[in-house]
Amino acid sequence: MSHLIDPRSRYARLDAPEQDQDFPGLDAELQPKADLGEESYRGSGRLEGLRALITGGDSGIGAATAIAYAREGADVAIAHLPEEQRDADRIVALVEEAGRRAVSLPVDLTTREACDELVEQAVAELGGLDVLVSNAGKQVSVPDITEITDEQFDLTMRTNVYAMFWLCRAAVPHLQPGSSIIITTSVQAYSPSDHLLDYATTKAAENGFGKALAKQLAPKGIRVNLVAPGPIWTPLQVVEGQPKEKLPMFGDKQPLARAGHPAELAPAYVFLASQEASYVVGETLNVNGGADSP
Repeated sequence: MSHLIDPRSRYARLDAPEQDQDFPGLDAELQPKADLGEESYRGSGRLEGLRALITGGDSGIGAATAIAYAREGADVAIAHLPEEQRDADRIVALVEEAGRRAVSLPVDLTTREACDELVEQAVAELGGLDVLVSNAGKQVSVPDITEITDEQFDLTMRTNVYAMFWLCRAAVPHLQPGSSIIITTSVQAYSPSDHLLDYATTKAAENGFGKALAKQLAPKGIRVNLVAPGPIWTPLQVVEGQPKEKLPMFGDKQPLARAGHPAELAPAYVFLASQEASYVVGETLNVNGGADSP
């Protein structure tokens, strides 16, 4: 009997109702629910004994990655905003159910001091650090450049670019040969949407930063790679990330004709952190349902 699954129909077309959540948004209130791999992900010891810090690990892609890492044998610290504690508690429980250590670290990553302290906390709680997943992000849909405020532009840059830089800089002294850094960029890095001007700018910056850092750290035996998601169903989309009227059709224009779920991203993060990816350096792994990529 074949165990093949048609990728077109693994998940139904989203057909999400128009909805709105206050920033930063919660998986617990997302309709329909996103699949984080709670029931489907099965580990095989690929990350046994590793210690990982995942920003934005309470929901969406970060949460799915935390679940997968734990089931592959890693201890996990998840960073999240204090307002996201409800989601974070659920992920901590799932990591602990997998028999691994879980640490919830509430933090606002928009200052250097907070990022430095976060890395030190994670190292202290986990007893070291082997994997940094820089995943937290801010995305606000604005149709006209004249409507983007200085405050929004600055906050998007601080969340997506500055925090990535600060976290990597703080983490590198703790990383040993065999460790890895994984950065969440986006299809927006090279196929930007007109209503995501500042967000797309940060994603292109992340992509370039990750590839340059990969060259810098490879001689030390530390691998840096990136994952570029396409349209993935997460709270990011319903808070401010997409025009509300477009939510029911979110992801429909992909060649697979549907949005992706966080559970479909987690294996990419597992692979890039694993020893199977020992010769993969500076790669941007696209998980976008068939959209063109460089």
